[in-house]
Amino acid sequence: MGDWAWLQRWKTIMGKLHRVEDAAHEQRLLASLCSAQRVTVLGFVNAHAMNLVAGKADYCQALASADVLLRDGAGMAILLRRLGLAPGLNMNGTDFIPKLLAAFSGQRVALWGTREPYLSEAAQRCEARYGVQVVSRHDGFAEFDTYLGLARAHQPALIVLGMGMPKQEQLAARLAALDSPCLIVCGGAIVDFLGGKVTRAPHWVRRLNGEWLYRLLKEPRRLFARYVLGNPLFLLRALVYARAPAQRVQRRS
Repeated sequence: MGDWAWLQRWKTIMGKLHRVEDAAHEQRLLASLCSAQRVTVLGFVNAHAMNLVAGKADYCQALASADVLLRDGAGMAILLRRLGLAPGLNMNGTDFIPKLLAAFSGQRVALWGTREPYLSEAAQRCEARYGVQVVSRHDGFAEFDTYLGLARAHQPALIVLGMGMPKQEQLAARLAALDSPCLIVCGGAIVDFLGGKVTRAPHWVRRLNGEWLYRLLKEPRRLFARYVLGNPLFLLRALVYARAPAQRVQRRS
């Protein structure tokens, strides 16, 4: 952590974080996102995102360009409490994005992420469960120009990106220049969840904020660095950030 510029990057993201206070606030947010009259980008900020922000200035810029950033996970709640702020609801995308899909019932949706057969399964489930029209589906491994072309050709009202960080946030920043109004959601593993590739933890595990551990046990090789190494690093950075005077953050940026 010798490069103290990460403090200013964290400050940038924390300054944009939208804390949702209660269920009524969540409903107002849903209504606002579904009625946007311009391109709107929705992102989620968790401990892994903040670790990426600390190490990558370009990722910080892409994430900060989102119109709405929501708190995702227990790690961010710990950080907010250290700053003397109420964390509000845990607005993780795995729970919130299905609510968005239901709110977009009858409208045109694009699903970009994961691989087959999970992508087609996710599209079928979304149409059956939420009543959306999946007009575009593509795996998450193409060049940005491919997705820009699909967006212009199909003009979906909702674009769900399931490519993981940092690609989806960087793509969302490019898609923000589209002409037709749409909501662009940076959804991480959401298409994997929707397509049945990844399963949710039992409800009691989620209530204990233990879904990260459940996922680690399911995919230890892929998620070892993110959770076993990343979580302690995030907590250390959270401690340093909470103790850093505001003037030092600005001077070191």
